[in-house]
Amino acid sequence: MYYDVIHKSIEFIENHLDKPLSLEYVSKEAGFSKFHFHRIFKKYVGKSLIDYIRYRRISSSAQMLLYTNERILDIALYFNFESQEAFTRAFKSIYALPPAQYRAQMKNLLKESEDINMSEINGWMITGTNPDFYQATLDTRVYHKGQKSARFESKEETAGQAGQFGTFMQQFRSESFAGKRMRFSGFVKSENVAGWAGLWMRVDDHQQNMLAFDNMQDRAIKGTTDWNYYACVLDVPKEAEIICIGILMTGTGTVWIDDCQFEEVGTDIPVTGNFQENDNLPSEPQNLQFEV
Repeated sequence: MYYDVIHKSIEFIENHLDKPLSLEYVSKEAGFSKFHFHRIFKKYVGKSLIDYIRYRRISSSAQMLLYTNERILDIALYFNFESQEAFTRAFKSIYALPPAQYRAQMKNLLKESEDINMSEINGWMITGTNPDFYQATLDTRVYHKGQKSARFESKEETAGQAGQFGTFMQQFRSESFAGKRMRFSGFVKSENVAGWAGLWMRVDDHQQNMLAFDNMQDRAIKGTTDWNYYACVLDVPKEAEIICIGILMTGTGTVWIDDCQFEEVGTDIPVTGNFQENDNLPSEPQNLQFEV
């Protein structure tokens, strides 16, 4: 599956943001021609490889501006910009401020921003077998894009024992997506996840019967990992009523989620997960004569 290729390629990029990176170099590392790799990367991630590298360097440079005393020129050179002027143009195109002004203004807002709590993450909630063992906050120090991410973490040492879990999620009606193949994707970073974590997506009918489901358990996030791209892809039947999306975690640890999308994809993008309502049913009647 191409998701594995994308996953390994993004891991490679995250570890080499301070090195020269080109389409030819990254595609060679992935084992594909640059033309084929360009097509599959943009198809699955939604942006070109060069655009992805550019905004990840800008996002990382924004963190350095706020949390280090490095000179702007040194930050620009560290992330392989040809000059401070080129870095300033690229930075301003994303954050609408030149680096020096961004550093000065945003540092004054950090204390207030870091006090944001769960009640202000509109549209999201915490559920699971033991939701009280987990918490969600907005994090202005760790993010993949923009200025903040959602941080979901255990707050009890006993979290996740005896198969318990927490999930940071939302649900919505499915009418607009019925009959379509939908992808819930996002970028996730993890730290000391003792059990496992993953994006998840579920489709239910009006009686809350599960029609389709994927929670990434077969490709789970474990331990400590840097930012990477993950996705759940499911078909939404016409009889569907509710769609749920989110990130779940068993055990202790912390995950960050950012830059999520919910979008229709073509049938050439394979579905993920292994739930099928009738998977365990035989294809024909069995042992009608009771002789077997």
